[in-house]
Amino acid sequence: MRSLTIAGRTISDTDPCYVIAEVGNNHGGRLDLAAEMVVAAADCGCDAVKFQRRDVAHLYTPALLRTPYDHEHSYGATYGTHRLALELPLAAYQDVFALGRRVGIAAFATAFDAQSADDLLALGPPALKIASGDLTNTPLLAHVATAGVPIILSTGGATWADVDRALNLVHAHTSRVALLHCTAAYPVHQHAELNLRAIPTMRDRYPEVVIGWSGHDTGIALAVMAYTLGARIIEKHFTLHRTWKGTDQAFSLEPGGMRRMVRDLGRAREAWGTGEKLRYPSEVAPLRKMEKVLVATRSLSAGQVLQKTDLTPKIAGVDGIPPYAWETLVGFPLAMALAPDDPITYAHLRSEATA
Repeated sequence: MRSLTIAGRTISDTDPCYVIAEVGNNHGGRLDLAAEMVVAAADCGCDAVKFQRRDVAHLYTPALLRTPYDHEHSYGATYGTHRLALELPLAAYQDVFALGRRVGIAAFATAFDAQSADDLLALGPPALKIASGDLTNTPLLAHVATAGVPIILSTGGATWADVDRALNLVHAHTSRVALLHCTAAYPVHQHAELNLRAIPTMRDRYPEVVIGWSGHDTGIALAVMAYTLGARIIEKHFTLHRTWKGTDQAFSLEPGGMRRMVRDLGRAREAWGTGEKLRYPSEVAPLRKMEKVLVATRSLSAGQVLQKTDLTPKIAGVDGIPPYAWETLVGFPLAMALAPDDPITYAHLRSEATA
């Protein structure tokens, strides 16, 4: 059975959906907002809250760092200053991870490079995330595969060959890995590109691996759809205010939306039921007002042998004999009299039908 455990919480086909609130850089580089978002995610019922860490000086080329970055979501005049402004200091990650433990939510981060992975691992996180852009980064995958913590791999923009390669590499060192179907657009404007049918395909292709979905759409309905298709981890971007500056803010869920998504995922799991068809206690009273029972069409005396014309289906608001049994009553004598519209029961019949 596919299963993964993060901070004592088991993720499997028989457990509730594991919900990750992806803060990313929506904290704007402020520790106080990052901490507030940890608490808010826990209050929403999320299982985990996730951040991102980059070793900016070594992750990007100098030319890219010098590139002008002047628009409404920029935190600096160049891409380098923008990225540095959004990075929390390492001590801040230690603070938010510890805060997560206090409020009962797993807190971890995506590592975009080996140094960031080592920095995060030194803090003892319950898991590590690798972004879609690094699914083909085999040096980074090899580096984190031996970390001793669960690894969550996003697969946006990947081919099956890319996913196979990454999973085989990580699996050579650990079985504690999950795959997230993903579309690496921020946000996804063409709903067809979400391609949620890839989720059951991934489940079939990797039968021992927990499959999830990292959604970059703007609502909550498709998260429930992804869950019913087999995603057992749902990751959604999270913010306190979608109007804040930042490229991810507009398609992130605010606490109200996140809380409703967690609620609906729980309802979806309960709504699966057993697959059996049966009558629930809650249906008995409503069906009494809707279902027909057989009643007498006229006054019938004790001993009278029933004919089909003696009975008709009507709603009587009481238990009785259903219309499908109509033919089986023909030929039985009545043990007692019936007035017009009296519901007939088996107690009204003698035990033997007439020849």
